[in-house]
This record gives sequence, C-alpha cells and structure tokens, in this order.
Amino acid sequence: MDASKVVLAAVLPVYFLILAGAVLRRLGVLTREQDEPVFRLVFNVLYPCLILDKIIGSDSIRQPSSVLWGIGLGFALTVLSFGGAWLAAGALRLQRGAGKRTFTLSAGVQNFGYTAIPVVQQVWGVGATAMLFVHNLGVELAIWSVGVMLISGDKQIPWRRMVNGPVISVLLGLVLVGSGLDGFLAKGDAGEVHSIGGPLRQAMSWLGAGAFPVAILITGALMMDLVGEERPSKRIVIGGCVVRLVVLPLFLLAMAKFLPAPVSLKQVLVVQAAMPSAMTPIMLAKIYGGRPGVAVQVVIATTLVSLITLPFVIVWGTRWLNL
Repeated sequence: MDASKVVLAAVLPVYFLILAGAVLRRLGVLTREQDEPVFRLVFNVLYPCLILDKIIGSDSIRQPSSVLWGIGLGFALTVLSFGGAWLAAGALRLQRGAGKRTFTLSAGVQNFGYTAIPVVQQVWGVGATAMLFVHNLGVELAIWSVGVMLISGDKQIPWRRMVNGPVISVLLGLVLVGSGLDGFLAKGDAGEVHSIGGPLRQAMSWLGAGAFPVAILITGALMMDLVGEERPSKRIVIGGCVVRLVVLPLFLLAMAKFLPAPVSLKQVLVVQAAMPSAMTPIMLAKIYGGRPGVAVQVVIATTLVSLITLPFVIVWGTRWLNL
C-alpha cells in the first residue's frame, strides 16, 4: 500500500473522533456540564495510566542520554518555535494587546497530546510513543514557563501547575525504567500470572486505552463550542496555517535531520512537525488576559487544513530522514 495511504489510514480515526465529539455536542448527547468531570477523569486517571503503560518496559528511554535528548529538545524546539511565531506575528502586523502574544503561543506550539498520541502509536509503535511522553515533558516546561511569561507579560512561573498527573506519571515511569523495577509490572504471556504486577499492569493498560478516545471526543465537543466565537480574520487564519503547517514543520524536520538525536525521538519529531496547533493556548489566553478568539481561529483552521497536510508531512519527513 502507498505510504501516504497508510499514514492517512492511521490519522483519519483521530479526525473522525473529533467530528463525532462535535456531532454529539450538537445533538446534546455530550453536554457542557459533562466536560469538566470527564476531563478530570482523563487528565488525572486515564492519561497517567496510558503514559505509564507505554513507558514501562520501553528500551527507547532506558538510556539517560535518550531521556535528556527528549526533554531537552521538547523544551528548546518549543521555545524556538515561539520565537519564529513572534516574528511572523510582527510580519502580519499584529500588535501587543491585539492578538500578537496569543497568536505567538497558538501558532508556536503543536498538538503534542491526545491527537498526537494515537498517530505516533499507529505510525511508529510503542517505543516512539514512550519517547513522545518524555518529549512532552519538555514541551510542558516550555509552555508553563516561557509561554506563560509571554502571554501574561509576567515573569512569575506557575510552578504548581506543572505538578500534575501526566508529569508525575512520566517521572515515575522514568524512575521505574531507569532502576529496572518496571520488570515487576511486566504483562507476561497470555493466561500466565507470576505476581500481582502482571494483573496490575493489565488493569492499568485497560484504563489507559480509554484516554485518547475520550479526550478526543471532548476536544471535538469543545471545538464545536468555539466555532463562531469570534469573526475570522484572514490574516490570523492564513498566517496561522502558514506558520504552524509550513514554516515550523520545515524547522522541526531540519532539526530531526541534522541533530544526532535518538531514532525514536526523530520519529516523534516527524509526527510533531505535522500536527496542528494545540488547544492549550486557548485556556492560557482565557486565564492570563490574552485573546482567546485568536487562539480559537488558529486551532480550528490548522486542525482542518492539517487533514490534508498531515499525511504529506509525515511521508515526506520519513523519506527525507531515512526512517
């Protein structure tokens, strides 16, 4: 089968789930009152279980150098992407107080969570998925430090927000893998139970399996809520798509090509280069006095256009990097 068709087959379920979430919101099946408790369940229970299930036993992050590469590049490339998006916002003549900071944050950070996870898992497998979570720790650090200072204009970093279920689960997983204690939680052969660790791991795996389908449904519902929140601006829509889906993908792929990073991290960067904008900047714009409508436009536009560009970027990036 043609490589582009394979990638498209891997990513289409994600977009179908987003569409399903939007339809369920429209039909009133998935109500706004359900969003917060369901999101709390995903963020505090299901997602951490998914992270631990994919990290435990993964050889791709067993070497300290691989972990440092993942966290370091996750942080550095996100900060550099903010810089590129800031320059683009200036070229688009966006001003501070009129959407420049929000545009920078929205166009500068790709979807590194629920949408990226199933794509990495389908295209590259468990090893790259484990590396994705390590990489995401660096992205989270960049968003909650440089990103928050950028959008708020404040120099105070909200460290407490970085102490959450996903971050703790990544750190716990790395400790277990680094110490070799992850062997206690090996799944073992079918029907074979050596200790309580095997059944515990299976239960954790079952919980984790529900993380991204439920999260993506909620994402689709939230996107339906945000449609029409602010009148679209051609500058923001087109500029956001060019920065997030053309300029920054070339930058991320070039870094993956020429830096001596682990193969699993290069695989992660190929998928990250193809991703649309993350939804986190919408929340940050609401919390820190930005322009949520600008973030909404960038997120919705890049998500829709990425349905066309995403398979191309992954296929071309894979060939260019000889993965």
